[in-house]
Amino acid sequence: MTPLQEQLIALGGVFQAAHLVHKLATTGQIHDAALAGMLKTLLVRNPQDTLAVYGGDDYGLLDGYRTLQSALLRDAHNLPRESLRYAMSMLSLEQQFSRRNDLLELTSQRLEQVERKLAHMDITSESVISSCAELYQDTISTFNQRIQVHGDMRFLQHDLTAAKIRALLFAGIRSARLWRQLGGHRWQLLFKRRAMLNALQHRLAH
Repeated sequence: MTPLQEQLIALGGVFQAAHLVHKLATTGQIHDAALAGMLKTLLVRNPQDTLAVYGGDDYGLLDGYRTLQSALLRDAHNLPRESLRYAMSMLSLEQQFSRRNDLLELTSQRLEQVERKLAHMDITSESVISSCAELYQDTISTFNQRIQVHGDMRFLQHDLTAAKIRALLFAGIRSARLWRQLGGHRWQLLFKRRAMLNALQHRLAH
Protein backbone atom coordinates (compact mmCIF):
# COMPACT_ATOMS: atom_id res chain seq x y z
CA MET A 1 0.00 0.00 0.00
CA THR A 2 1.39 3.41 -0.96
CA PRO A 3 1.73 6.29 1.55
CA LEU A 4 -1.09 8.13 -0.29
CA GLN A 5 -3.41 5.11 0.02
CA GLU A 6 -2.65 4.90 3.75
CA GLN A 7 -3.36 8.60 4.14
CA LEU A 8 -6.65 8.20 2.26
CA ILE A 9 -7.83 5.53 4.69
CA ALA A 10 -7.31 7.90 7.62
CA LEU A 11 -8.84 10.81 5.70
CA GLY A 12 -11.75 8.51 4.85
CA GLY A 13 -12.21 8.14 8.62
CA VAL A 14 -12.43 11.93 9.01
CA PHE A 15 -15.01 12.19 6.23
CA GLN A 16 -16.91 9.16 7.53
CA ALA A 17 -17.32 10.91 10.87
CA ALA A 18 -18.36 14.12 9.08
CA HIS A 19 -20.91 12.22 6.98
CA LEU A 20 -22.40 10.54 10.05
CA VAL A 21 -22.59 13.84 11.96
CA HIS A 22 -24.46 15.44 9.05
CA LYS A 23 -26.80 12.47 8.80
CA LEU A 24 -27.55 12.52 12.53
CA ALA A 25 -28.11 16.28 12.50
CA THR A 26 -30.55 16.14 9.58
CA THR A 27 -32.34 12.80 10.10
CA GLY A 28 -31.70 11.92 13.74
CA GLN A 29 -30.65 8.38 12.82
CA ILE A 30 -27.59 6.36 11.84
CA HIS A 31 -26.93 2.62 12.04
CA ASP A 32 -25.39 1.40 15.30
CA ALA A 33 -22.76 -0.48 13.29
CA ALA A 34 -21.57 2.77 11.68
CA LEU A 35 -21.42 4.49 15.07
CA ALA A 36 -19.60 1.53 16.63
CA GLY A 37 -17.09 1.43 13.79
CA MET A 38 -16.01 5.01 14.46
CA LEU A 39 -16.07 4.81 18.26
CA LYS A 40 -13.87 1.71 18.21
CA THR A 41 -11.12 3.71 16.50
CA LEU A 42 -10.72 5.71 19.71
CA LEU A 43 -9.59 2.62 21.59
CA VAL A 44 -6.95 1.33 19.16
CA ARG A 45 -3.61 2.17 20.80
CA ASN A 46 -0.84 0.45 18.87
CA PRO A 47 -2.20 -0.63 15.48
CA GLN A 48 -0.10 -2.92 13.29
CA ASP A 49 -1.11 -0.86 10.26
CA THR A 50 -3.58 1.83 9.23
CA LEU A 51 -6.43 -0.57 8.43
CA ALA A 52 -6.16 -2.06 11.94
CA VAL A 53 -7.49 1.23 13.32
CA TYR A 54 -10.73 0.56 11.44
CA GLY A 55 -11.13 -3.08 12.37
CA GLY A 56 -8.86 -4.61 9.73
CA ASP A 57 -10.62 -3.36 6.59
CA ASP A 58 -12.12 -0.15 5.26
CA TYR A 59 -15.60 -1.35 4.27
CA GLY A 60 -17.03 0.82 7.03
CA LEU A 61 -15.47 3.90 5.43
CA LEU A 62 -17.25 3.73 2.07
CA ASP A 63 -19.60 6.64 2.84
CA GLY A 64 -16.58 8.63 3.96
CA TYR A 65 -14.73 7.84 0.74
CA ARG A 66 -17.76 8.85 -1.34
CA THR A 67 -18.11 12.10 0.59
CA LEU A 68 -14.40 12.84 0.13
CA GLN A 69 -14.68 11.99 -3.56
CA SER A 70 -17.60 14.41 -4.01
CA ALA A 71 -15.63 17.12 -2.21
CA LEU A 72 -12.56 16.60 -4.42
CA LEU A 73 -14.64 16.60 -7.61
CA ARG A 74 -16.00 20.06 -6.69
CA ASP A 75 -19.30 19.45 -8.46
CA ALA A 76 -21.47 22.37 -7.34
CA HIS A 77 -24.63 20.23 -7.53
CA ASN A 78 -23.25 17.37 -5.39
CA LEU A 79 -20.81 19.19 -3.11
CA PRO A 80 -21.31 17.92 0.47
CA ARG A 81 -20.90 21.39 1.93
CA GLU A 82 -21.74 20.67 5.57
CA SER A 83 -19.78 17.41 5.71
CA LEU A 84 -16.80 19.12 4.07
CA ARG A 85 -16.99 21.95 6.60
CA TYR A 86 -17.06 19.48 9.50
CA ALA A 87 -14.12 17.55 8.06
CA MET A 88 -11.98 20.66 7.53
CA SER A 89 -12.82 21.85 11.04
CA MET A 90 -11.73 18.51 12.48
CA LEU A 91 -8.42 18.71 10.62
CA SER A 92 -7.86 22.20 12.00
CA LEU A 93 -8.86 21.34 15.58
CA GLU A 94 -6.62 18.27 15.57
CA GLN A 95 -3.59 20.51 15.02
CA GLN A 96 -4.50 22.53 18.12
CA PHE A 97 -5.23 19.36 20.08
CA SER A 98 -1.86 17.79 19.18
CA ARG A 99 -0.03 20.70 20.82
CA ARG A 100 -1.80 20.25 24.16
CA ASN A 101 0.00 17.55 26.12
CA ASP A 102 -2.32 18.09 29.08
CA LEU A 103 -5.39 17.32 26.97
CA LEU A 104 -3.69 14.36 25.30
CA GLU A 105 -2.92 12.92 28.73
CA LEU A 106 -6.49 13.52 29.92
CA THR A 107 -7.76 11.77 26.78
CA SER A 108 -5.58 8.74 27.42
CA GLN A 109 -6.84 8.46 31.01
CA ARG A 110 -10.49 8.85 30.09
CA LEU A 111 -10.32 6.36 27.22
CA GLU A 112 -8.90 3.79 29.64
CA GLN A 113 -12.05 4.32 31.72
CA VAL A 114 -14.18 3.82 28.60
CA GLU A 115 -12.30 0.62 27.85
CA ARG A 116 -13.09 -0.71 31.32
CA LYS A 117 -16.79 0.00 30.76
CA LEU A 118 -16.72 -2.22 27.68
CA ALA A 119 -16.13 -5.24 29.88
CA HIS A 120 -19.83 -5.14 30.76
CA MET A 121 -21.56 -2.95 28.17
CA ASP A 122 -21.67 -2.38 24.42
CA ILE A 123 -19.72 0.42 22.75
CA THR A 124 -22.98 1.97 21.49
CA SER A 125 -24.53 1.99 24.97
CA GLU A 126 -25.69 5.37 26.21
CA SER A 127 -23.09 5.37 28.98
CA VAL A 128 -20.14 4.85 26.61
CA ILE A 129 -21.46 7.40 24.10
CA SER A 130 -21.90 9.94 26.92
CA SER A 131 -18.35 9.31 28.15
CA CYS A 132 -16.93 9.98 24.67
CA ALA A 133 -19.12 13.07 24.29
CA GLU A 134 -17.98 14.43 27.67
CA LEU A 135 -14.37 13.84 26.64
CA TYR A 136 -14.97 15.95 23.52
CA GLN A 137 -16.49 18.71 25.67
CA ASP A 138 -13.59 18.65 28.15
CA THR A 139 -10.93 18.79 25.43
CA ILE A 140 -11.89 20.00 21.95
CA SER A 141 -14.73 22.22 23.14
CA THR A 142 -12.27 24.23 25.27
CA PHE A 143 -10.72 25.76 22.12
CA ASN A 144 -11.90 29.09 20.74
CA GLN A 145 -12.68 27.44 17.41
CA ARG A 146 -15.93 25.49 17.59
CA ILE A 147 -17.67 23.20 15.15
CA GLN A 148 -21.18 24.52 14.59
CA VAL A 149 -23.40 21.61 13.58
CA HIS A 150 -26.38 22.55 11.43
CA GLY A 151 -29.50 20.43 11.08
CA ASP A 152 -33.01 19.88 12.36
CA MET A 153 -33.36 21.32 15.86
CA ARG A 154 -35.76 18.50 16.80
CA PHE A 155 -32.82 16.13 16.55
CA LEU A 156 -30.04 18.45 17.71
CA GLN A 157 -31.88 19.18 20.97
CA HIS A 158 -32.18 15.47 21.77
CA ASP A 159 -29.54 14.67 24.43
CA LEU A 160 -28.48 11.29 23.05
CA THR A 161 -28.27 12.58 19.48
CA ALA A 162 -26.15 15.50 20.62
CA ALA A 163 -23.90 13.09 22.55
CA LYS A 164 -23.50 10.87 19.48
CA ILE A 165 -22.52 13.91 17.40
CA ARG A 166 -19.85 14.96 19.90
CA ALA A 167 -18.53 11.40 20.15
CA LEU A 168 -18.32 11.15 16.36
CA LEU A 169 -16.52 14.49 16.10
CA PHE A 170 -13.96 13.23 18.60
CA ALA A 171 -13.54 10.02 16.59
CA GLY A 172 -13.09 12.12 13.45
CA ILE A 173 -10.33 14.08 15.15
CA ARG A 174 -8.65 10.78 16.06
CA SER A 175 -8.63 9.93 12.33
CA ALA A 176 -7.32 13.43 11.55
CA ARG A 177 -4.45 12.80 13.96
CA LEU A 178 -3.68 9.51 12.22
CA TRP A 179 -3.80 11.23 8.82
CA ARG A 180 -1.27 13.82 9.93
CA GLN A 181 0.97 11.16 11.49
CA LEU A 182 0.95 9.39 8.10
CA GLY A 183 2.19 12.55 6.40
CA GLY A 184 -1.15 14.10 5.42
CA HIS A 185 -1.30 17.86 4.79
CA ARG A 186 -4.23 20.09 3.98
CA TRP A 187 -2.48 21.44 0.86
CA GLN A 188 -2.86 17.97 -0.66
CA LEU A 189 -6.60 18.60 -0.92
CA LEU A 190 -5.80 21.44 -3.32
CA PHE A 191 -2.69 20.33 -5.16
CA LYS A 192 -2.97 16.53 -5.21
CA ARG A 193 -6.64 16.28 -6.10
CA ARG A 194 -6.14 14.15 -9.22
CA ALA A 195 -3.79 11.69 -7.50
CA MET A 196 -6.17 11.45 -4.53
CA LEU A 197 -9.17 10.85 -6.79
CA ASN A 198 -7.32 8.09 -8.64
CA ALA A 199 -6.33 6.42 -5.37
CA LEU A 200 -9.91 6.78 -4.09
CA GLN A 201 -11.21 4.95 -7.15
CA HIS A 202 -9.01 2.03 -6.13
CA ARG A 203 -10.33 2.08 -2.54
CA LEU A 204 -13.96 2.25 -3.75
CA ALA A 205 -13.53 -0.50 -6.35
CA HIS A 206 -12.08 -3.26 -4.18
